[in-house]
Amino acid sequence: MITRSRAAEAARRNEEPSREDHQIDNGLIIDLTMKKSKVNRRADEAKLMEENKAESILKPYLKRDKGNIALLVFLYVLQGIPLGLAGAMPLLLQTKSVAYKDQAKFSLVFWPFSIKLLWAPIVDTAYFSRFGRRKTWLVPVQYLIGIFMLVLSRHIEKLIDENTGEGPSILLLTAIFFSLNFLAATQDIAVDGWALTMLSRENVGYASTCNSVGQTAGYFMGNVVFLALTSADLSNKYLRTEPQPTGVVTLSGFFYFWGIIFLVCTTLVGLFKQEKSEKELHGEEAVEGIVDGYKTLIKILHRPSILNLIFILLTVKIGFAATDSVTGLKMIESGVPKENLALLAIPMVPIQILLPVYISRYTAGPRPLDVFIKSMPYRLFMGVVFVLCVWWTNIVRGPGQEAFPIYFYATILLVYAVHQVTLYCMFVSLMAFHSRISDPRVGGTYLTLLNTVTNFGGNWCQTLALWMVDGLTWTTCVGGSVTQHCSGKINAKACSDAGGVCKTLVDGYYVESLICVVLGFLWLQWKGQKTRSLQDLPESVWKYQ
Repeated sequence: MITRSRAAEAARRNEEPSREDHQIDNGLIIDLTMKKSKVNRRADEAKLMEENKAESILKPYLKRDKGNIALLVFLYVLQGIPLGLAGAMPLLLQTKSVAYKDQAKFSLVFWPFSIKLLWAPIVDTAYFSRFGRRKTWLVPVQYLIGIFMLVLSRHIEKLIDENTGEGPSILLLTAIFFSLNFLAATQDIAVDGWALTMLSRENVGYASTCNSVGQTAGYFMGNVVFLALTSADLSNKYLRTEPQPTGVVTLSGFFYFWGIIFLVCTTLVGLFKQEKSEKELHGEEAVEGIVDGYKTLIKILHRPSILNLIFILLTVKIGFAATDSVTGLKMIESGVPKENLALLAIPMVPIQILLPVYISRYTAGPRPLDVFIKSMPYRLFMGVVFVLCVWWTNIVRGPGQEAFPIYFYATILLVYAVHQVTLYCMFVSLMAFHSRISDPRVGGTYLTLLNTVTNFGGNWCQTLALWMVDGLTWTTCVGGSVTQHCSGKINAKACSDAGGVCKTLVDGYYVESLICVVLGFLWLQWKGQKTRSLQDLPESVWKYQ
């Protein structure tokens, strides 16, 4: 018994170390597992915190920038006033029976916004650091615009109603409004650059919304409101009980009012709106001299990412060329009165102001070009819809009916409204992307470069579309003593002299519209993904070195 007990005790003693070892091993494994789970949990928490941090950084927070957004919108409204007035002048001059060559001369007043890149580096690099980089140009330029308008208020009616037998002095009016738009274009450079630093980084995408809303509202007041309030017929019909020979507002009174507004508002901005210094923004002063500013422009153009973007901007609007440039002219050619067609644009103004505000909810984030690419097929499809509208214009009126029915105008208005939605989705998203990638150190030059290329990308293909319509149109002379085509004024006159009538066999507008839409979809397949990938590039590829 003793022997067996001792043997059992010895065996138990021999087993205890192994059990202890086993317990130690188990404890070590559990401890390691717990440590590993803690490490994994901490890693997951860190990852989640990074994601939340990134989301909070990229997600716009408007409350902190409400005042700055309101100020930017108002500055762009002031910018739109001279543009609207310049756009209204050709209509006033037309009532004076000026020649179309004179109208062509006056059209030069809009050139400053197409060539402002030439002096944008000067605005970006020459400034008084104590007063503020953007205020150095904004304040004196807006003072000059206000003084310009006050002086014009004393002479504008005389310049337009000049009774010298030769009509208004077109060259003098052109010089005056060219100078006025030159100042407005300079103000645009300063405000564009200021928007990049005035708004916080997560809200900088709203700069394009401020531009679109403010400039549209300003143009509307300087053009539509100006023409309406200075029109005696409209004032007598809707705003007066007793007819008067002038509108409720005179030309001189309108210019005087906005001259005072410019002076007062510019004084308030100069005194109370503080601008952050370059050292506060970037830790260093920006480009030191004017020559360096132009060197910077060249450096920007040498960036591969910028070259890719420029190519996209120069070619993306090919698909919309016929729709944007020829559709309205074809409707007028089909008998729609041009004044009725112009009136359809008035209900669009509130839409044009509110649309950018709504769209900016989707474009102010880190991926605005997603909206741009998604909207493009719909805008291309609207080109087909406009072709059907032009075809419908030729058949909608009954025999002997001169006026177009109300439902025709209602349909055209609806189609135009849908087209504006697609157009503004692309416009606002592209402007938001421009604001996001622009280097704040040379923001004015950077944005001006991108906006100039964007405008040129639309202008060249629209001009080409207008030029090609006649070449794609097949016409023939019917009923005359000669059989020939009717392309050109000389051939059309020869057909008419021979007692014939020119008949269109194939309208070049339809051919061209089809070609443009096909090219647009091919472009989307070719460059769509490349365009979308631009917003995935790091910010460093857009900075000038």
